[in-house]
Amino acid sequence: MNQQAEPFLKELRELDDFKQVHVSRPHESAHLHASGRATYTDDIPLVAGTLHAALGLSTKAHAKIVSMSFDAVRATPGVVAVFTADDIPGHNQCGPIIHDDPILAEGVVQFLGQPMFIVVATSHDIARLAARRATIEYEELPAVLTAQQARAAEQYVLPPMKLARGAAAAKIAHAAHREAGEMLLGGQEQFYLEGQISYAVPKDDEGMHVYCSTQHPSEMQHHVAHALGVASHNVLIECRRMGGGFGGKESQSALFACCAAVAAWKLLCPVKLRPDRDDDMMVTGKRHDFHYAYEVGYSDDGVIDGVSVDMTSRCGFSADLSGPVMTRAVCHFDNAYYFPDIAIEGYCGKTNTQSNTAFRGFGGPQGAFAIEYIIDNVARSLKLDPLDVRRKNLYGKTERNLTPYGQTVEDNVIHELLDELEATSGYRSRRAAVREFNAKNTVLKKGIAITPVKFGIAFNVTHFNQAGALVHIYTDGSVLVNHGGTEMGQGLNTKVAQVVAHELGISFSRVRVTATDTSKVANTSATAASTGSDLNGKAAQDAAGQLRQRLAAFAAMKYGAGEVSANDVRFADDCVVVGEVVVPFEEIIKNAYLARVQLWSDGFYATPKLYWDQKTLQGRPFFYYSYGAAVSEVVIDTLTGEMRVLRADALHDVGASLNPQLDIGQVEGGFIQGMGWLTTEELWWNPGGKLMTHAPSTYKIPTVNDTPPDFRVNLFKNRNAEDSIHRSKAVGEPPLLLPFSVFFAIRDAVAAVGDYEVNPPMNAPATAEEILKAVRAVRASRGAQS
Repeated sequence: MNQQAEPFLKELRELDDFKQVHVSRPHESAHLHASGRATYTDDIPLVAGTLHAALGLSTKAHAKIVSMSFDAVRATPGVVAVFTADDIPGHNQCGPIIHDDPILAEGVVQFLGQPMFIVVATSHDIARLAARRATIEYEELPAVLTAQQARAAEQYVLPPMKLARGAAAAKIAHAAHREAGEMLLGGQEQFYLEGQISYAVPKDDEGMHVYCSTQHPSEMQHHVAHALGVASHNVLIECRRMGGGFGGKESQSALFACCAAVAAWKLLCPVKLRPDRDDDMMVTGKRHDFHYAYEVGYSDDGVIDGVSVDMTSRCGFSADLSGPVMTRAVCHFDNAYYFPDIAIEGYCGKTNTQSNTAFRGFGGPQGAFAIEYIIDNVARSLKLDPLDVRRKNLYGKTERNLTPYGQTVEDNVIHELLDELEATSGYRSRRAAVREFNAKNTVLKKGIAITPVKFGIAFNVTHFNQAGALVHIYTDGSVLVNHGGTEMGQGLNTKVAQVVAHELGISFSRVRVTATDTSKVANTSATAASTGSDLNGKAAQDAAGQLRQRLAAFAAMKYGAGEVSANDVRFADDCVVVGEVVVPFEEIIKNAYLARVQLWSDGFYATPKLYWDQKTLQGRPFFYYSYGAAVSEVVIDTLTGEMRVLRADALHDVGASLNPQLDIGQVEGGFIQGMGWLTTEELWWNPGGKLMTHAPSTYKIPTVNDTPPDFRVNLFKNRNAEDSIHRSKAVGEPPLLLPFSVFFAIRDAVAAVGDYEVNPPMNAPATAEEILKAVRAVRASRGAQS
């Protein structure tokens, strides 16, 4: 053994601490983001002869199309062509599940803003201008705009869902206390920084290469192929990165991909379609808003004896992903609580509005919000601390741990997590201080609340829980990875690169992750449901593991002199250790290539243990649960309704984090996005069905000024009980439920106006207007009581 190798071997024997996972690393594209050199779809250099497309949109919410005249459109200098549904060579459909979502309206328009035709011109501005010059004659039809109207008309995109356990109605009727009520929870605009965009480039022999900002390249491949009337192998979808996705680019990027591809196919030249932000917001779906009606019966100490809820979502004109969204809402109504007697009904209302779609949380936040509202009411009615009522109803460890849909909660850490957060946040003393402040102030009122989260991880369509990956090692020792997930800023590629580097014992800088590409990894699932790292990380680990085994066998044979088995070969710090021989990684690779050892491999992963019966709403839809909790303190101005979050403490369970700093960033981002949804982001349609909040000037997302000045985010120390990728847990969606604490802190502040005697009738989002309305309602109620 040489002297240089000895200290290295000693260090490995004593510490064996080489790792590339469970460590914080910057996002792999952070330097590109910061310098402006990150390539998004709109940054791709244009092929010579590229034309630009714009969509002509309906100006009616529901109407028959009597006639369309494009004379003024075609007369616009620079316009090359106009295409309608009749020009689509294949199928005029882009619905992800049910074929009820036309690419271009045909015969009838079903919402104001529905694409009716495509204008192709020599520039983006010309195409957009010309699209507004069409003359359309309509015959208007009655329009249904809200979930309540759809429910009254029994107009649904899918059959109702019903899940029950025990005898909820009887338990409610015989409970010591009973309450009933209703509330509204608004939707949310996707508002990704990068809007929808597709760039279609025809290839030889009826091929089509589409650069698309999408979370689901394989679905885009499927839809484009059907729209063109060709086989899937004719279509290549590529996505290097997105400037945000949140779910809005899971299914709804299909319309833009198909329109660009159809125009390119008809004109035999490249076509780019990048809608203006206003058009994007007018065309695309949002988070589903919900209307709830509930009944609850409970004991003197706040234990819920029976609860029932009726949820109706505004789905829009087509089914899109509304069925799975409602399924997840039904399966998350329980949140972190055990209810032996429960009844849940979910209705997917069909309306003449944008077809709502996936959005971070995918129905889970809407389901859990309802039970948190109910528990908040129960606690205030009994004059108990809401935290104490929440604790009394939590799932147990070994009993009271079966969900209404039949899955046993096996990994429950919510009790320990709440204990830690209660202590570190000083919740009890701060609650007392808030009440002391309110007793001395008549205009400003403070509120504080703590809310827990239990969020199931997996697609609730079982076959989507699979992924593939390719790993190539080049003769210089560098590694190239391709997988089926998409990067939308969340750090998926960073985590996958860490997994591969760790598996091969090499430095992170040796690994490069390339653009998602349907010609490399086929039949992929959407990057959604918080499963990106779970699925693609495992698939990449499988591919890298196969390479490691091959290299270990080769190294043992070449350097082990028959005395070292492949199982004893170790990979660490860019070296391969064979007994007492230390060989640089690149030397092993060069020699393996000369020995004709395969230096690439594919990997695959399918999540185990999952099964689900959609008809009975029973099974095990989730591989595991993520947990979290947050405490928020707010102050409101009772004269104006203005609100500020003063402090937020979040503690979130991500298992054994692959990259703690990235995960903290996701928790922070999810919290602020959820806070915006529940406080300022109000969607409003006028009586004619036009979305009036269709631009940054009219739709208020949170800014840096809305971030709590005291914002404390920590990761709960835990390891996933299930064999996830390095025992980590998902972090994409669950943190969005943490800012429930903000909403209920606002409600606590409003309740202070009435000395905590009245449950404020407050819907979400809790805008200044909604807060002021609730304040007035509480005062009126107190006045009536006195």
